[in-house]
Amino acid sequence: MTIVERNTAQAEASPERSRLQRKSLFATGVGNLLEWFDWTIYTVASVYIAGSLFNSGNPMSALLSTLAVFAVGFLMRPIGGLVFGPLADKLGRRAVLLTTMFLMAAASLGIALIPSYAAIGSWASLLLLLARLVQGFAHGGEATTSYAYIAEIAPPKRRGLWSSTVFIAVGSGSLLATFFMAMLTGLISKPEMMEWGWRIPFAAGALLAVAALWLRRGMMESEHVASAPGGTAVAPWSKKQVVAAGVKLFLYEAGSTLTYYTWVTSAAIYAIGVKGMDPGQAFTVSVIAQLAYIAFLPVSGWISDHWGRKATTLISLLGIAATVFPLWALMSSEPWTLLVAQTAGLLLVAFITGSKPAAISEQIPTRYRTRIFGISISLGVAVCGGTASYLSTWLYSIGSGWIFNVYVIAIAAISSVVVLKWKNNTGVPLDQI
Repeated sequence: MTIVERNTAQAEASPERSRLQRKSLFATGVGNLLEWFDWTIYTVASVYIAGSLFNSGNPMSALLSTLAVFAVGFLMRPIGGLVFGPLADKLGRRAVLLTTMFLMAAASLGIALIPSYAAIGSWASLLLLLARLVQGFAHGGEATTSYAYIAEIAPPKRRGLWSSTVFIAVGSGSLLATFFMAMLTGLISKPEMMEWGWRIPFAAGALLAVAALWLRRGMMESEHVASAPGGTAVAPWSKKQVVAAGVKLFLYEAGSTLTYYTWVTSAAIYAIGVKGMDPGQAFTVSVIAQLAYIAFLPVSGWISDHWGRKATTLISLLGIAATVFPLWALMSSEPWTLLVAQTAGLLLVAFITGSKPAAISEQIPTRYRTRIFGISISLGVAVCGGTASYLSTWLYSIGSGWIFNVYVIAIAAISSVVVLKWKNNTGVPLDQI
């Protein structure tokens, strides 16, 4: 056993360090959950926001304007990644995660307090746009930094299992937002919801974020960043190597995010909009499928610790490429078809998302990790993730859905080629990468 391995084993055996690791894992997970709650509640409440903060004289125009503001927030994520990625390398992961949590909370509280369109006119719409820009900016920095942070504080032999908590928080936050809004609409009349009820979840998210900030204050800093200037003793890369790694990570993320959004959001939209499935039934079975997905995430993370990230990632990408045609063909107006298809698709997705932070962190040295994540992952999400639902719905609506399926297969194949060339760094201390 080398000196590095001996020191690592001793550090991992320390009860105090183990306690701090678990505390930091919990604080990061709670923050991620609340960030995704705040992010998702906007979409769920979009009809009410449109009626309150835009000109209600034209309801469809108001709704489209509301969704356009959502899209702008989505496009701000790469900018957040670009800014916070390098900062996380220079200032540390903890400082950035505290900052992004604060920005998200402030923006949510701001949305809850914006006066109505009837009170201040177009200023209401402008203030909403500014709040969503801040949320998107913070969201990009949060995702970029939390991926690296979880992988870096995790015990090397359980890095995949710990990484699964990121997408458990993502899925749980989105579902919590849906349940919260469903509860409110059941307790409050539609006029009250339109006037003030929709503001409650934004205010609640902001207040709960105060607790998350308190938890994050006690997080440990990533020892990989704090241990030495530049974060690692590994020889620096050339500019060409950094660019090449960034391109490869973008191609990986293109396949990861496209397959994720294909089954998390696009499937239900397709079943409702194209196949004529009852919306209530479609959303019910979609929630069931997503619960199965969330439950399987730690299993897939554990499997990756034993089989390796390359194996589980390829199971996901190649599995989705092989099944996208038959699973989408299965869906009809009958709810059970969506349940079967989406559950199968999401279980395949879980093989990549269950260990994603570990997988990508094991391919990039610490000194470049968050800055490359900030560019490549954010661009991959913006280009392939944000367009998935629109493309699938549009192409299937004009009878050319096969083009979308071929697109998914092609992107998954390109990502698979990148993954096939990965070094097997599963369980390797990150300072040695």
